[in-house]
Amino acid sequence: MADPVKIKIWSDYVCPFCMLAEGPIEEAIKDVGVEVEVEWMPFELRAHPQPTLRPEDEYLPAIWERAVYPMARRLGVDITLPTVSPQPYTALAFEGYQYAAEHGLGDAYNQRMFRAFFQEDQDLGEVDVLAALAVGIGLDEAGFRAALADGTYRARHQEALREAAAHQVRSVPTLLVGDIRIEGVPRPAQLRKAILDAQARQAEEAGYGAACGIDGTC
Repeated sequence: MADPVKIKIWSDYVCPFCMLAEGPIEEAIKDVGVEVEVEWMPFELRAHPQPTLRPEDEYLPAIWERAVYPMARRLGVDITLPTVSPQPYTALAFEGYQYAAEHGLGDAYNQRMFRAFFQEDQDLGEVDVLAALAVGIGLDEAGFRAALADGTYRARHQEALREAAAHQVRSVPTLLVGDIRIEGVPRPAQLRKAILDAQARQAEEAGYGAACGIDGTC
């Protein structure tokens, strides 16, 4: 049986294009005829102590009017520039993601974070907000709060950031399909082709490196 094609997607919860990428990614994977394994990876666009963006400044409203809202309309996604100011740091939310992933709810957690920020105007930098959202997807509140308070998943989050740096991720979303790299919201046809190309390469390379030993085993 062929190994699944692995897709890694680096994203940040304060990046609207990462939320907008969900639909094209789902469309590309649907009925592609190849087993696909998707892993969402953390990336902090603005890590502490670098200042985060403010919606009342010129940049955010301009980029939303020029690029975010037009794409959202094309994709049929309800999304609004949050009023949270300054925008939250996301390190703590990503530590929460590591807790959720360990409990089998990583994908649900990611989706909930995007919708809480871009559709409900919630501040993802607040522990109480994160805890309420975690409970809403079925996570244990006490366990979640303790993990954040104790920094249980801080090292794991930092390791994920080091992996992003090793892959030279500079913007999000960035997708790695096998060893095929796509930066920005992917077109479904583009991503589907990358999946099929990655699967073909895996099939071609299968068996290379295999050998038999002098004891007769292979």
